[in-house]
Amino acid sequence: MSSHYWIQAPLRADRDRLIRGLSLPPLLATVSAHRHLRGPYTAVGTLLRAIAPEALRRDPELARRHRIELQETTPELAGLVPAIHRPLEASATGPVAVSRYPARLHSLRISHGLVDFLESHLGGLGGAPQTLVVHDVEHADATDQEFLAVLLRRVPARLLTVVVATGPDTPPSRPGPISEDLPRALLAHTERITAPGRVPEPAAARPAAAAPTPDELARAYAESDGVADDPATVAAYEALDPASRAALHDARAAVLAPMTEAQPSLRLGALAYHLERGSDRGTAGVEALRWAQTRCKYLGLYGTAVEYGERGLLLVEAAQQPDAWWEFTRDTAVSLAAAGRAEESAALQDAARRTSIDPAVHMKLAYETGMLYARHFSPDKRDPGLARAWINQAIAIASVLEDPQERTFFSVFNRNGLALVATRTGGTDEALKLLDEGIERLDRELGLGERSWHRVGLRYNRAQVHTMSGRLEEALADYAIVMAIDDDFSDHYFNRGNILRRLGRTEEALADYEHALTLEPPFPEAHYNCGDARLELGDIEGALAEFDRTLVLDPGNVDALLNRAGVHAELGDPQAALRDVAAGLDVDPGNAHLLTLKGRLLAEQGESGPALDALGAALESAPDLAEAWAVRAEIAFGAGDLDRATADFDRAVGIGGGAAIRYNRGLVHEAAGRFADAVSDFAAVLAETDDEEARVHHASCLRAERAGV
Repeated sequence: MSSHYWIQAPLRADRDRLIRGLSLPPLLATVSAHRHLRGPYTAVGTLLRAIAPEALRRDPELARRHRIELQETTPELAGLVPAIHRPLEASATGPVAVSRYPARLHSLRISHGLVDFLESHLGGLGGAPQTLVVHDVEHADATDQEFLAVLLRRVPARLLTVVVATGPDTPPSRPGPISEDLPRALLAHTERITAPGRVPEPAAARPAAAAPTPDELARAYAESDGVADDPATVAAYEALDPASRAALHDARAAVLAPMTEAQPSLRLGALAYHLERGSDRGTAGVEALRWAQTRCKYLGLYGTAVEYGERGLLLVEAAQQPDAWWEFTRDTAVSLAAAGRAEESAALQDAARRTSIDPAVHMKLAYETGMLYARHFSPDKRDPGLARAWINQAIAIASVLEDPQERTFFSVFNRNGLALVATRTGGTDEALKLLDEGIERLDRELGLGERSWHRVGLRYNRAQVHTMSGRLEEALADYAIVMAIDDDFSDHYFNRGNILRRLGRTEEALADYEHALTLEPPFPEAHYNCGDARLELGDIEGALAEFDRTLVLDPGNVDALLNRAGVHAELGDPQAALRDVAAGLDVDPGNAHLLTLKGRLLAEQGESGPALDALGAALESAPDLAEAWAVRAEIAFGAGDLDRATADFDRAVGIGGGAAIRYNRGLVHEAAGRFADAVSDFAAVLAETDDEEARVHHASCLRAERAGV
């Protein structure tokens, strides 16, 4: 049986020999994931540069479908795919002309899109099995780790055998919240082959050659961009004095710099690696790392942006280079928060407060700390009161800034943060007032086009507050303004779709969800909402396909498992439904809706005892779940226990059960000879529906009541 492999040995040469001993399908590519080479997506980019030109030539539609993930991970492919167009940024003037930053899970969506692309490419090759070998994975950036975790889980080895090669230790999990963890994926989806010591090489394979000199070995290490792991090579490099090492890095940087126009990903990897170790590290190295950090933050690669920031902070002193120190500090703190590492962000912000006496720095730190307490800390540590205190401090400092435009902008920006804090305590009216005042002030005091990204952001936030407070038509009006200017952001369409669903405009909502999926690599929330909307529209097969897709992207999505189980049950496949219920309960054992569906499915199979056990567990978790009481009542009715059935149906109706529950209670009343009560239930059903069976039972019970039966 085919399998993915995890090869562990101390050195690259050892791992190569172990790989040569495997019986593998034809080679698709061998790549290194070492972050020194290209930074984020080193392995992905190397693979795509090898296969994408042919894949795109063979199927040009792939260029449109995967334009975002291809050019964000591998900028060398930008000329082969449609450009990513952000009209708001293109038209903006003034500083910080970035319209928005991606969500934390954007890189995960990128990984799924890349796997989709790879599956399409392999299908275009005829489906014959291939092999991908990835070396140096213990040195991979978080982006390559995430991609490999998704690839190992999603793609069967019979289609693509993935060989992951590492040193003897398990690659560490990335810090912060993780959806797809490489160490777990390696343990779950690979056959592990280890060699604790050196792998002997057959004597005949050893080439006879003159031993290189120490200088040649040290130069070879630098020219490998710090990837070579041969002990003699590493030792020769480390034995050099600092000036000689810096000279080697300078020489290598001089070779790489002219190549970056054609190969821009080198700026994120090898060029930055050498410049930060060269003789001009305090200037050229700092500039290289700032460019890399800014680029990664812009792309939503927050963990990688943190790493560049930490490397940059090692090269600067706040007293000598205050601007560079602050830029590294600010973007590292913001990226830590965005990456779900709020405690680390708070520690860095506190350290910055102890270092700087610049009022503008303290204003920005106060704002960011306020955001930690408002949204980034774990729920048990969030504190709207402390958040308001910090934001008020930022507002106070902004009010005394000397530059009038900066004073206006930051006064509005910080009050926008205060609006967010207000929503955390139900203060939607206060939030709307702050946002209205901010929009008016920017329009009054800043020129047209200045800070346009923030003008749009204020209206976007106002749309969200309108949505929270149930002012749905006002929210739609704000979204119309936002989307007329910023029409290529998937969140706008996703959020507007949710509003349209609440207004009962399900077909329009579905169109928005589907359009959102064309503006972002695949994300499960949009597919789930498409499925839910299709269910409402009666497209059962379409809904099933969307839930299937959701669960490919997010196998532990309990809502999708519940809905897909319901669809399977409706399509007459109770075993598939029960498998989904079991998978959902593995993730959320106390989920009352899953337990209720389990009880219903088991009851329909005649397993009353286990069904009642499941329903009991459901009601223990959610005593006011009407459906669970109703299913229990149906079991009692089927067993002839009319009193128990009536009591349970009464409980369900009292909680708020709908027409179906009233109809079934009517049947119980009818069977018990309580015709007046039955008439009342059937009449309630007919007031909401035009159900013919309810009409027949209503008429029959009415006749029986009048006859005094």
